[in-house]
Amino acid sequence: MATVSLRQVRKAFGAVEVVHGVDLEIADGEFVVLVGPSGCGKSTILRMVAGLEDVTAGEIAIDGVVVNERDPKDRDIAMVFQDYALYPHMSVAENMAFSLRYRGVSRPEIRRRVEAAAAILDIAHLLDRRPRELSGGQRQRVAMGRAIVRDPKVFLFDEPLSNLDAKLRVQMRTEIKRLRDRLRATTIYVTHDQVEAMTLADRIVVMQGGHIQQLGTPEEIYDAPATTFVAGFMGAPAMNLLPGTIANGAAVLPGGTAIPLPPESHGYEGEALVVGLRPERLIYLPQGAASDRPVIDAPAVVVEPLGSETLVTLDLAGEALHAKVPPRSVRRPGERVRLAIAPDSVHLFDRATGRRL
Repeated sequence: MATVSLRQVRKAFGAVEVVHGVDLEIADGEFVVLVGPSGCGKSTILRMVAGLEDVTAGEIAIDGVVVNERDPKDRDIAMVFQDYALYPHMSVAENMAFSLRYRGVSRPEIRRRVEAAAAILDIAHLLDRRPRELSGGQRQRVAMGRAIVRDPKVFLFDEPLSNLDAKLRVQMRTEIKRLRDRLRATTIYVTHDQVEAMTLADRIVVMQGGHIQQLGTPEEIYDAPATTFVAGFMGAPAMNLLPGTIANGAAVLPGGTAIPLPPESHGYEGEALVVGLRPERLIYLPQGAASDRPVIDAPAVVVEPLGSETLVTLDLAGEALHAKVPPRSVRRPGERVRLAIAPDSVHLFDRATGRRL
């Protein structure tokens, strides 16, 4: 186990800087997920921690020791890649044991570690097979087992589930969560999938354009996104981000719905802002039902039944508004839909900077 520290870490490819002065402290045994769109710098950071990319500026320390000049093999890390990176001519057991043999570990110790990791990952019955005889999920388990047997200070995962189909991703996400709870190892996990980030992380690092947009627990990221980017990226479906203004102590949405705001928001009177509303926090109202909360009344333009719920998109004076409503409550485009807004579920952002107010 170990701590990991990034201090003003920068990375440039030629004249193009892709990571801009990142500071990050990861505690011993912590599971931290780097999440963001393609090209945001998250995999580059992981590769710099692993020693697969040189650091242009700044320091990376593992367990308090700066490792900038150390080779990957001397950093005591283990990395799991998205493409498994298994040797096709070796059995599962041989793949898992390869790095231990390279390091001169004794045969009895290798056997003990391989069998223990195989038991944890439920692949003991696969040890004699070749990678071509395995499913995608089984191959990823083998890749994880190869990392576990090394007993490294730090585990690094580079989008390990991106090559799996939807059903396998859910299954493997559960397996990784069980593994995390069992090993409690220091782990850095990179993904573009915000569901993986929310379900796996102790803390989430949301990145955009080589900068950290927000660092916090899944609950902090979801409940209080720091910017419109974080608000729009974290959540499924994404948060609605609507132009609005503050007038008479209320946030006024397109179409005129006014949402009363607490007194501390009144200092922004007359300002243009962005109003954030999560689709799952909007409350469906049957036609004719009364409400003591602000109400949106608009036509549906898209209806997506999912069985347990229905996703609807409304036309709110030219702006798209997405909501989750009960199944079969809205059946076709053109129907009027009424949604109540709980004032404590409203998020306000500065329209010019995108920062949370």
